[in-house]
Amino acid sequence: MSYQDAISQAAPFTVLDGSFPAPNAQSPLAARLAECEKQGRAALIGYLPVGFPTLDESIDAAIALGNNGADIIELGVPYSDPVMDGPVIQKATGVALENGFKLPQLFEAVRRITEATDAVVVVMTYWNPVLAYGVKNFARDLAAAGGAGMITPDLVPDEASSWFEASDEYGLDRIFLAALSSSPERLATIAKASSGFVYAVSVMGVTGARTSVSEAARTLVADIKAAGAPRACVGLGVSTRAHVEEIGEYADGVIVGTALVKALASGGVEAVAKLTRELAGREG
Repeated sequence: MSYQDAISQAAPFTVLDGSFPAPNAQSPLAARLAECEKQGRAALIGYLPVGFPTLDESIDAAIALGNNGADIIELGVPYSDPVMDGPVIQKATGVALENGFKLPQLFEAVRRITEATDAVVVVMTYWNPVLAYGVKNFARDLAAAGGAGMITPDLVPDEASSWFEASDEYGLDRIFLAALSSSPERLATIAKASSGFVYAVSVMGVTGARTSVSEAARTLVADIKAAGAPRACVGLGVSTRAHVEEIGEYADGVIVGTALVKALASGGVEAVAKLTRELAGREG
């Protein structure tokens, strides 16, 4: 199943005034995005899975992200059935699980990363691990570790009542996905339910680096903002500085994942640092 499928196959839902908690305009994530906007650029958001190739190396790599130009770090939670991820990320998260990854290690990673870098840390996770841990427990421990929010690719707003309650209680941002196939009504609900930003899925299919980024992403971002979202960040398929510059013309943030995971797998932490500098325009 792709991100597009997960979003488009969800049951219809209706926008209800006041049905979602108001977003926290002063959250660390919102503040970082606003800071980047004042600087006249899009935020650089880097994804890496926790526990790959080892827990310590994944933490070191994330710190390298933050110290070499990434404004926001997206930590992926390894999951046994990552149907929305491409082969590179599937392989990496599989290694993490084979190494014995457990959820408490996620919170350890968040704590160590936020202590070592100024980048804002959010978590990307499928919903089942959160349910298994306990939604309130997860929110409490993520906030205590210094995390700013959570991206939930397979969770839609009409099924997220427990997450609304927990995120509101612990001051965490809720980042939902919007797809090219999302209807105007769905976009309105996603915009209303999200805080921090809406994750705009720029291509059809699963995650993975691509040589070009769909021009349709520009239209999707415009539609998301027209639906009421203050900020939208684009992910899936971003792998070069040219992509970052192209997307940065119309999006509030540019999300890079597979390219960074490939760099970590082939060249270790230093390769992640080098690619991050390139993506941020700090090399060349």
